[in-house]
Amino acid sequence: MAPDNLQGIFDSAFAKIERVCQAGAPQLTLREAGRITSIAAGIAKVSGLPGVSFEEVLKFPGDAYGIAFNVEEDEIGVILLDDYSQLHAGDEVERMEHVMAVPVSGSLIGRVIDPLGRPRDGKAPIISTTRVPIERAAPPIMDRAPVTMPLQTGIKVIDALIPVGRGQRELILGDRQTGKTAIAIDTILNQRNENVLCVYCAIGQHASGVAKVIATLREKGAMSYTLVVVTEGNDSPGLAYIAPYAATSIAEYFMEQGRDVLIVYDDLTHHARAYRELSLLLRRPPGREAYPGDIFYIHSRLLERATHLRDSLGGGSLTALPIIETEAQDISAYIPTNLISITDGQIYLSPSLFELGVLPAVDVGKSVSRVGGKAQRTVYRAVAGDLKLDYAQFEELETFARFGARLDEATRRIIEHGRRIRACLKQPESAPVSVREQIVLLLALTGKLFDNVPLDRMEDAEQAVRKAITDIPAEVWTRIGAADNLDAGSRETIMGAVREALPDFLHAAGAVTGGAY
Repeated sequence: MAPDNLQGIFDSAFAKIERVCQAGAPQLTLREAGRITSIAAGIAKVSGLPGVSFEEVLKFPGDAYGIAFNVEEDEIGVILLDDYSQLHAGDEVERMEHVMAVPVSGSLIGRVIDPLGRPRDGKAPIISTTRVPIERAAPPIMDRAPVTMPLQTGIKVIDALIPVGRGQRELILGDRQTGKTAIAIDTILNQRNENVLCVYCAIGQHASGVAKVIATLREKGAMSYTLVVVTEGNDSPGLAYIAPYAATSIAEYFMEQGRDVLIVYDDLTHHARAYRELSLLLRRPPGREAYPGDIFYIHSRLLERATHLRDSLGGGSLTALPIIETEAQDISAYIPTNLISITDGQIYLSPSLFELGVLPAVDVGKSVSRVGGKAQRTVYRAVAGDLKLDYAQFEELETFARFGARLDEATRRIIEHGRRIRACLKQPESAPVSVREQIVLLLALTGKLFDNVPLDRMEDAEQAVRKAITDIPAEVWTRIGAADNLDAGSRETIMGAVREALPDFLHAAGAVTGGAY
């Protein structure tokens, strides 16, 4: 290239640069920046940032984030949401000028994420154009509708005796290792064909336990309608604290689209402990059992978001199954009593029943549903109306009979009937029972058709009865579904099918049943 041509190219380029520089006027922008004054386990104290608001997101070096939690005159107490090992006193802190929000979209279904919306399943990042705050006001009373539809758990003892309605808050509590998570997972598995979206929120759980739950959901095909929000035991307490709020905001997004949603909080004991840890580190005054005074409020504002919306707002529902861990069967402790007063009933799991092999170990006497009975299917009320009373009477008499007292024939029959009820209400894990199978079994129980079946053959007899469903005409089920009550003809048809299935399992007439008292 000739030198003259090269010189011309340079002159043209420099002329363009000069014109751009002359056209662009420098502008000053105001930006607030603070400094870390001290840092501890999960929290940081920050100076500066005079305009920061409560619960505003702050950005730290290394793309770490925190939430302004204590806004005081001289400094800000911040709960950290990420690894803080690389942060030091003197590092710059930047305002993000928005509260903590989580991405929401239909692509979340089937994914495993953390409360910030970051994937934990090794797949592609979540792509969403919509974010919703994790802290939202609960729907006002006038936006709510009565709980009228049941949420079938597939667990016989719950659906029959402690029913749950869509839009209800039913607490699951018991000592550790008594099957609390198993009940919640079985409920999720039973929603396969119920058009219910499920959100499982693991709060501060062991990674191995969460992995087992996710593996079960995938093995049973439940991840196609389930979203998992995870914080593990080694995550910061701040992340564990915001986890249930983030999961609820995601669930509300689908509820507002008219969907029925089930959310499981596993468990709120870890959530309360994380909040206590953060509060004590931030020098908030401790109260009973060192929990701060607003520990009730953090759970009430969470669980009040579960509801059934009226039809004009889409008619969606959010059903909450919070889990709480008791110590030494003390359901009158601080956190359990708080949650019992907030929720609409509780399912209590007894270690004594668990040790006896009665699974699920639901203590019917201490469990109650204060809403679900109104939403329970009519046929359940027809076939299981006296079952809870019979079972409670049996438990009282069984305790009395252990003292070796001589029992009259009527008492012996009550005890034998109760033992068959307990045996029939047993159920293996991850094996939900359909509505039709439950109705047939409950009819057989209330009709005392199992009373002459030996206890060691109850499981086989139950399977035979469940297979007898194929002998019941389809029009019977259609009639049951359409009617307000179980008519005599349908009842007799079902009872006849059960009687035909049981002869091979019955005692001889007048034979002594049961064992030693």
